[in-house]
Amino acid sequence: MKSLRLSIVTALSLMAVSFQANAGEWIRINQVGYLPDASKVAVYVSNDKEPHVIESFSVVDAATGKTVYVSKSEDVRNTGALGELKTTVRLDFSKVTVEGDYIILAGGAKSSKLRISTGAYDGAADFVLNYMRQQRCGWNPFMKDSCHVKDGYIRYHPTKEGQWIDVRGGWHDASDCLQYTTTSANAIYQMMFAYQSNPEAFGDEYLADGTPGKNGIPDIIDEIYWGLDWLDRMNPEPGEFYNQIADDRDHVGMREPAKDIADYGWGKNNGRPVYFVTGEPQQRYKFTNATTGTSSTVGKFASDFALGAKILAPFYPEFAAKIGAKAAGAYQLGIDKPGVCQTASVVSPYIYEEDNWVDDMELAAMELFHSTGDAKYLSQAIEYARREPVTPWMGADSARHYQWYPFMNMGHYHLAKDGNSRVSAEFIRNLRSGIQRTFEKADGTPFFYGIPSIWCSNNLTTAMLTQCILYRQLTGDETYKEMEGALRDWLLGCNPWGVCMIVEMPGAEVYPTQPHSFIVNLHFGNTTGGLVDGPVYSTIFSSLKGVNMEGGINYLDVQPGTMVYHDSTRDYSTNEPTMDGTASLTFPFSAYEMEGAALKGMKKDKNGVVDRVNANEKKVYLVFTAHYSSDDKGHFENFDGVVPVLNTLKTKGVKGSFFPTGECFRQSKYKAPIKRIIREGHYLSAHSDKHLLLCKGRTNLVTADSLVRDIHNMEAELERFGLKKEQFSWMIPPYETCNEFSAYILKGLGYKLVNPTSGLVTGLDWAAKGEAGYRSAETLVQNIWDFDDKFGLNGAVILVHAMNYPGRTKEDRVYSHLGEIIDGLRARGYSFGTFKEL
Repeated sequence: MKSLRLSIVTALSLMAVSFQANAGEWIRINQVGYLPDASKVAVYVSNDKEPHVIESFSVVDAATGKTVYVSKSEDVRNTGALGELKTTVRLDFSKVTVEGDYIILAGGAKSSKLRISTGAYDGAADFVLNYMRQQRCGWNPFMKDSCHVKDGYIRYHPTKEGQWIDVRGGWHDASDCLQYTTTSANAIYQMMFAYQSNPEAFGDEYLADGTPGKNGIPDIIDEIYWGLDWLDRMNPEPGEFYNQIADDRDHVGMREPAKDIADYGWGKNNGRPVYFVTGEPQQRYKFTNATTGTSSTVGKFASDFALGAKILAPFYPEFAAKIGAKAAGAYQLGIDKPGVCQTASVVSPYIYEEDNWVDDMELAAMELFHSTGDAKYLSQAIEYARREPVTPWMGADSARHYQWYPFMNMGHYHLAKDGNSRVSAEFIRNLRSGIQRTFEKADGTPFFYGIPSIWCSNNLTTAMLTQCILYRQLTGDETYKEMEGALRDWLLGCNPWGVCMIVEMPGAEVYPTQPHSFIVNLHFGNTTGGLVDGPVYSTIFSSLKGVNMEGGINYLDVQPGTMVYHDSTRDYSTNEPTMDGTASLTFPFSAYEMEGAALKGMKKDKNGVVDRVNANEKKVYLVFTAHYSSDDKGHFENFDGVVPVLNTLKTKGVKGSFFPTGECFRQSKYKAPIKRIIREGHYLSAHSDKHLLLCKGRTNLVTADSLVRDIHNMEAELERFGLKKEQFSWMIPPYETCNEFSAYILKGLGYKLVNPTSGLVTGLDWAAKGEAGYRSAETLVQNIWDFDDKFGLNGAVILVHAMNYPGRTKEDRVYSHLGEIIDGLRARGYSFGTFKEL
């Protein structure tokens, strides 16, 4: 049997090289890639009239054609017919975990090349921000022009009807030019949550105005600030909130926003209506909408202002303080006038029909609890949350347009994470209940897909994907791992049409080429990074006005029957990108990027500070810190050990990473050694400016402003030596100590934080002999070998002070034993890395 199996594998390997796929058979995959430990399921589909029986499949190396995996019986699940697809089969290749490029063979089908990599999602969260920049109203960096600079004229205000108000900015909602607080505020929150959760996933390649360049601020922060600045304008005075700019009179054809021809009564392109939040019904076509209060809108203002004040504090402290002061007032109006606030329309019945509001107030209360520490907000959040344990669309067959919005209740996540044990357990159950309802609808379907095919179904898919990720991260429960993977893969190409739903997504072979957008129609390019609406029920599509399939890619031969998708500029129901859906991708993509980084072996503490660089690699990182104590002219703390350290490193042929404080840079006697550090190819960053003690446990000993000033002063010293920010992006916090607050500020300033590997104590060489805490250099060096014997040193960060502490002899300084340390590590098989490589 063994020899027969080897023969089969050899034959399959040879077949893979020359395999010709049959027409009418396809294998749908995630076109972007899979993390090594992810659920990985491809789907075989065929529209041949006669059903196929697929009993096995193979996975081959794309480069060599060698078979790396032959399926077991449990890996293959025939799932029957789906509309035009008469055969569908789920092909589970999760057991393939080695990084590489592969091809799947099944029946007469051959997949396109698929990727398994820890870096599969690197840069993905930043990529979707391209579409957010395209959607900017006011100055638009994509069009390099300004639009709607005369917005707008007030509607429905009891005393300001017809008055002009400056509400420039924000984003166009989709491919029209309308703007809604409903969707914009959610987009802002989604991006803030993504950044708060995974700050290291976001880079800096664009300026604040959206044009290419670096400004020292993560691009997602630039986008968050753009949105919050607009939201601030939509709340010009206490108690005065606006819900919408323009209405469906906008729908007068594709045109450049700067050349808007819509006329709202003040002339073409001469200002648009701005709808005041009254808490009372407003116009909906020939009727009125179902507004009952203010809470769904002002709750969103409150949560955005409260969290935004924290997110923007390191970058825009004055603006952060301004919006932070507005949060409680917005929340109070939601209490005073409870109920839902829907949008308005004039010439058609289409609006955002939001029907729930307790979720918005719950999230607002949680963010106010986070920002103030006032327990009353926590109690109120729990009260609101219990009124809607599960977002109602989950498990439902249908819902009206944006009826249950936001599509995922982030307040439940915060209660599950931050409540006491009883509250946490309750809201973990609620999160699980929503997932389970969707799971039950998905189970047994070809694409394990249980999302209702209503307008913006891809947004619902993203919301459920987010809930699955958060639930898994909170609990460690992998019950829903396959469904999480199916939702992720649906968006990235594993769907009936084989289309990645994100325009021009890197790695994707097939994506929307003709989205419903003026950018495409007028030949400006494509809606890069935008998430299109996604499939709708066939019944919905057939009932819509002004939509058709002319001139597009209609996928008639693979349509799944009950739902349809078309890559056509004329299909505004399935192929129009949306701003809020796109923004919501920033969390799942950044989460997967960070999970990929963890698989690379990088270990971090609870505050996101690196403890080991790569636990999978037999490499260590020697780091050298120093501070100059100006009050005693460097008697206690100094950088006097730098030259001996450099000499030893040169002799041994090793590169190191140096982190002196800004005070060291100011001392003339250290200028030559610092230049030598740079010249000899070592890594050079800093250890703060004044070596401030940032915290004592959870108690902060610095303010955000004082820490930001300290870091800016430090940066000025590094720049005096010709270094640019991207060259010193790693930092060891002063005293190797930070808490959640200070880590958040430092990461917000663009720094990746690292500390000596926990358990290594070589940095405890400051106490003099006879003092409490004294340990001899010999004892400290021995700690390295003891630690290696017990835990290993893969990726370890080993700290050595390049300082001459008083009360310690030359031989009692750890750096005097540096050569011995290097030789010992080499003898144990370790190589040496620096942070210049990372």
